[in-house]
Amino acid sequence: MPIFDNQEIALNYATFGDNSNPALIFSNSLGTSYHMWQPQIDVLQNDYFIVCYDTRGHGNSSAPIGPYNLDQLGQDVINLLDYLNINKAFFCGISMGGMTGQWLAINHPDRFHHLMLCNTAAKIGNEAAWVDRAQLVREQGLDPIAATAASRWFTASFIDNHPDVVKALSGALAAGSSEGYASCCEALSNADTREQLKDIRVPVTVLAGSKDPVTTVADGQYIVGHIPNAKLATIDASHISNIEQPETFNQLLRQYLIH
Repeated sequence: MPIFDNQEIALNYATFGDNSNPALIFSNSLGTSYHMWQPQIDVLQNDYFIVCYDTRGHGNSSAPIGPYNLDQLGQDVINLLDYLNINKAFFCGISMGGMTGQWLAINHPDRFHHLMLCNTAAKIGNEAAWVDRAQLVREQGLDPIAATAASRWFTASFIDNHPDVVKALSGALAAGSSEGYASCCEALSNADTREQLKDIRVPVTVLAGSKDPVTTVADGQYIVGHIPNAKLATIDASHISNIEQPETFNQLLRQYLIH
């Protein structure tokens, strides 16, 4: 797989489709990799030039010693788009990727046609909990987090009916970089866009999972209520909605983001 290396960070990325089509970049959630977007890649690659990447500290991207911050997570996207000579793109990010999308909408609105912010919040959780999780991971590795991830990611019925999917994602999390995960936890501990949402002028759609215990529909409503002309869509899913309800997610992506 190609690597974009600007000395500070080596980002693992992949592209799909014809680069003459409109660009659409996907940003993964905490503890996953760009492979989480396969259900979207399969459906959209004939119509869009899809760019996927592993957030720093994740997948096959490098994991420099942290802590990281939201500015870095967002700037990585801009640097990758520059490297690929993409002047303007559509964006879809989930959870941590949705926070990255908020930063992009605030700081680089001219680079995006429309951003879809999925299963995210203007402030995810609280600082102390993220700092504690980062410390736990550095001390004990990712196995304890991976053992309980499914209950945060998916509904009980999905876990029961798709054990192979859950096992693969949990296993990938356990095999990831403890330093990269912890450093992204520290980025999330300080990430807070609440005061800046009012300044966003680029089109934004927020997708909230009706059964998401991590970033709730109320969190999505808060974002939409503070961004002028933003739209809210809901999906009958928990936190990783693009995997739990891929067909509905893809329909909403086409309906809101692309058109």
